[in-house]
Amino acid sequence: MEKRPPITPESAYNDLRYLQLLSTKFPTISDACTEIINLEAILNLPKGTEHFLTDLHGEYEAFLHVLKNASGSVRRKVEEIFGQTLRESEVKELCTLIYYPEQKLELIKKEENDMTDWYRITMHQLIRVCQNVSSKYTRSKVRKALPAEFSYILQELLHESQIDPNKQAYVNGIISTIISTGRADECICAICNLIQRLVIDTLHIVGDIFDRGPGAEIIMDKLCAYHNVDIQWGNHDILWMGAAAGNDSCMANVIRMSMRYGNHATLEDGYGINLVPLATFAIEHYKDDPCTLFLPKGLDGEFSDKTRRLLAQMHKAIAIIQFKLEGQLILSRPDFDMNDRLLLDKIDYARGVLLLNGQEYPLRDKVFPTVDPANPYALTPEEEELVNRLHASFVNSEKLRKHMRCLFSNGSMYLVRNNNLLYHASIPLNEDGSFKEVVIDGKKYKGKSLLDKIDQMIRLAYYGVDSPEKQYALDYIWYLWCGADAPSFGKDKMATFERYFVEDKALWKEHKCPYYTLYNEKSVCEMILKEFGLTDQNAHIINGHIPVKTLKGENPVKAGGKLLVIDGGFSKAYQPETGIAGYTLIFHSRGLQLVQHEPFESTQKAIEDGIDIISTNIILELSQRRMRVRDTDIGKELEEQIYNLNKLLVAYRNGYIKEKQ
Repeated sequence: MEKRPPITPESAYNDLRYLQLLSTKFPTISDACTEIINLEAILNLPKGTEHFLTDLHGEYEAFLHVLKNASGSVRRKVEEIFGQTLRESEVKELCTLIYYPEQKLELIKKEENDMTDWYRITMHQLIRVCQNVSSKYTRSKVRKALPAEFSYILQELLHESQIDPNKQAYVNGIISTIISTGRADECICAICNLIQRLVIDTLHIVGDIFDRGPGAEIIMDKLCAYHNVDIQWGNHDILWMGAAAGNDSCMANVIRMSMRYGNHATLEDGYGINLVPLATFAIEHYKDDPCTLFLPKGLDGEFSDKTRRLLAQMHKAIAIIQFKLEGQLILSRPDFDMNDRLLLDKIDYARGVLLLNGQEYPLRDKVFPTVDPANPYALTPEEEELVNRLHASFVNSEKLRKHMRCLFSNGSMYLVRNNNLLYHASIPLNEDGSFKEVVIDGKKYKGKSLLDKIDQMIRLAYYGVDSPEKQYALDYIWYLWCGADAPSFGKDKMATFERYFVEDKALWKEHKCPYYTLYNEKSVCEMILKEFGLTDQNAHIINGHIPVKTLKGENPVKAGGKLLVIDGGFSKAYQPETGIAGYTLIFHSRGLQLVQHEPFESTQKAIEDGIDIISTNIILELSQRRMRVRDTDIGKELEEQIYNLNKLLVAYRNGYIKEKQ
């Protein structure tokens, strides 16, 4: 914290206009003093726990469970509190109740003979856990988190000692009355939900909520209602933002991936996107095409053969439309420098080969019923009508608009918070480690200014009024999905066409940008941190995007601990490569912990059998002293408020401002 000049009557007089505004909120000396005392007290509370997750990719069951157990934090609290007084099976039962109170209560009622006794014991246990997790917050903050119907009761239970003999009968009386009036179930659920809320103070989502998994809309519902969350946009999130803003190339990509992974329910049931026109089109134009290469991935047994065939036809139909739309966009924006992605005009359709760089590559699929070899990027009239109908469905989806507003209001390209720099993928770098200049609409940007510009353009694309600037921003959103200099992508190309159609896997290779070699160097990470204003020796970069392949010995900790990659494979599609089911990061008052997770079986197994996610804690940093609010960014803001309030006191006491009733 930089040293502020001492407060004098002269300095208070110079800031009189601001202090007069401040006095409307604190109209008396007493009010200002009370607030100073309150803020000073808050500064000495332990730092709130921050929870970092990334690359959720629609895996809502695993995400919701990790949120409920706070990456194992709830179980650690239970074990700390009860020590050797509870058996392992009892710890498991109590934790499962905290995670899934409604469902677990139903099971317990079928097995427990004396529910009154069980209610009494369990409520005492839950109150102790809740007292522990609420102890790092002010009473005011805890009170605001309480459900209205149990607010008074829970305040009494949380702030009265069960050890004090004078209060034992009082506490027991409250609990007995809750049980006798038939409110035990509701009260237990309220306490469990309060524990879940208080165990994590801030949730950071470092990108890629959408695609691959089956429930991105369920994740978004949870995030939009979460008490304190921020989101650093990943390329998959930006793709959906582009689709919702009206970029047809983004829209086609979103639909194609939904078909590829068989999660079309997210579009149809989650967002009300009408896919019937696509199904009708696909059946008509691909009725004689087996579309074998376009069958949904990894979903054998989940759909009937007839459904799988239809999904494959829809998948191929939208893929061809996507390549046409992307080709049109590339041709209209030569400054994107993406002519290497124009491949439909490189096909010899009669022979079924791709002619590229003087070589011929046989195609695995040679059926292109809607492509005109003389004008391969032109949509047929039927495709044009289909795109228009899908476009209208996307931009008019009320729930999609709600979730996009949530992404914009809680999200950004990057975040600097408590000595950590969060961004999803990369910062464009040259081979020598310097920041790479990227041209956007004729102007050059690099480092922090590049991410600031991109952030502004994404917002312009969604909220702006019709103009050439908005249209450019809307087109650039698609570039952020797959462009070589896009910090949200970080590769030289996205080889979608090659992976579908070309047998030679050499063309499938996507080369990572220099960032993914240089981020192993401490000096490069320190340069990036300094660019964003972080010079402390304990500063970190936190990334996702590229799954850490633990099976191959890859380490999520880079550059001597300066950079942490916490994408370990939340998405089931990545787990065969990573060998695990994701990393999460916990930053609490005692230090920084990386948590490695094993695959999550199911919510049903967690409720019925108490099967939690098996997690391994890796302590990255341990503070010699417990961090307090004073040591955080919020602490700096509070100290600034205290400084200004003290200046207001000087103004009052020197007669510059009159106290008000």
